[in-house]
Amino acid sequence: MEQKGATERRGEVAVRMRGITKTFGSRVVANHNAHLEVRWGEILALLGENGSGKTTLMNMLAGIYYPDSGEIEVNGREVSIRSPRDAFELRIGMIHQHFKLVDVLTASENIVLGLPGGVTLNRRAVAARIRAIGEKYGFALDPEKKIYNMSVSEKQTVEIVKALYRGADILVLDEPTAVLTPQEIEKLFAVLRAMREDGKAIIIITHKLGEVLAISDRVTILRKGEYVDTVPTATASVQSLTEGMVGHAVRLEIERPQLPRGEELLRVQNVTCLNADHVCKVKNVSFSAYGGEILGVAGVAGSGQKELCEAVAGIQNVRGGSILFRTGDGYENIVGMKPDVIFEKGVSLAFVPEDRLGMGLVASMDMVDNVMLRSYKAGKGPFVDRRSARRVCQTLIDQLEIVTPGVFTPVRRLSGGNVQKVLLGREIYHHPRVLMVSYPVRGLDINSSYKIYDLLNEQKRRGVAVIFVGEDLDVLMEISDRLMVLCGGEVSGIVDPREVSKDDVGLLMMQAPGKEAADA
Repeated sequence: MEQKGATERRGEVAVRMRGITKTFGSRVVANHNAHLEVRWGEILALLGENGSGKTTLMNMLAGIYYPDSGEIEVNGREVSIRSPRDAFELRIGMIHQHFKLVDVLTASENIVLGLPGGVTLNRRAVAARIRAIGEKYGFALDPEKKIYNMSVSEKQTVEIVKALYRGADILVLDEPTAVLTPQEIEKLFAVLRAMREDGKAIIIITHKLGEVLAISDRVTILRKGEYVDTVPTATASVQSLTEGMVGHAVRLEIERPQLPRGEELLRVQNVTCLNADHVCKVKNVSFSAYGGEILGVAGVAGSGQKELCEAVAGIQNVRGGSILFRTGDGYENIVGMKPDVIFEKGVSLAFVPEDRLGMGLVASMDMVDNVMLRSYKAGKGPFVDRRSARRVCQTLIDQLEIVTPGVFTPVRRLSGGNVQKVLLGREIYHHPRVLMVSYPVRGLDINSSYKIYDLLNEQKRRGVAVIFVGEDLDVLMEISDRLMVLCGGEVSGIVDPREVSKDDVGLLMMQAPGKEAADA
């Protein structure tokens, strides 16, 4: 039967999922009687707290899991999707939160990988088709660029093109903006709008309510694996969506406890760092961090935040300057020391990196083994003490409300919010004097985000110097006692967020002339 064109089928139901139930083992019910419906020429946002079953539901549409019960219809016909190949034949493509790309291959090689064909690859024909897709939807991609040389947004573009190249008309994007800059998000949204105009059916899994209101046509809300409601975006608000997700009214205010400034615990003086390509990413940066305060770090993506944090943590080469930690009665310069040497020197430092499952945790290991990574060297004798680590894990589960089937479940099977709680909880458990967190709420729902903010404020009350690198300027302005702004790897100002406006900080982020900001 001849398939209808995009204009003819617009508004008709592309996918209908009814009564979907999926359990893992005897204790974990990921979805129970869940429903979802997306139409052609529509962007549907799938909203819910971490662990509410959003990704699991979409993984069943993509053929990664098979439902225990329920029905899936595509174009009005009931289908059985038992594998990603079945989904591919139904023109369903899913762009996962963690990209499925081979780093040493080019964009075009990744895009055609696994497709039927001969021994040789007609690179010219593949490149021409990739460029045609880019021109149609408004993005650029170099087909011959290696994945390991790409930014996060470029890798995401490869994943989207890979789905479109294979003929996908129904696209699912899992947390597509979680690791993008505001500018990259706008580019992505422009692409998605172009796809919607072309008649594609698009489902976005996200936690960012502002983006839900900006890009979607309708919103489907899940809570604890069950369907709550589907509402038109035009009639929704941040408060109504939040209450739908959580099930009750939520306070959307961030605390900023007023405490006397403690002693100077960290002093960074004229630090300069070069990356692997010998490009200067941090230039003559100086600042201090004090006990009992949260020092926010703002700046557009790529302004040196990552390299600065890694330099302080001992995993980035420092080409100049000093990093002084207060130890006992004096200061210890840790420049040139590896993390384990820094620890042996008695420097009480914890670092929560932005790359949770790459640098922070080992995805294939369970919670117990990941907790032990922080302390196994302190053990005596040839055997490690797993019982103590197990008790620590259970404490973290209880205190941080971590949702997991058990302490021996690989962390890769946990939702993003629960992975972040494991990582942050592990670092906090060791009672650091200086705690650095890099984008700690990226990809988290509102409830989980506010739990993280509460944890940071709790550390502040305990006299810890907290350094919080964030991307949401509104949050940084609310939670920080002082705000350091980076631009092009340099400090353009350190301000009191209670005394300046968001526009003032924005000018500093662009290094444009504006209100003079003295070190607060």
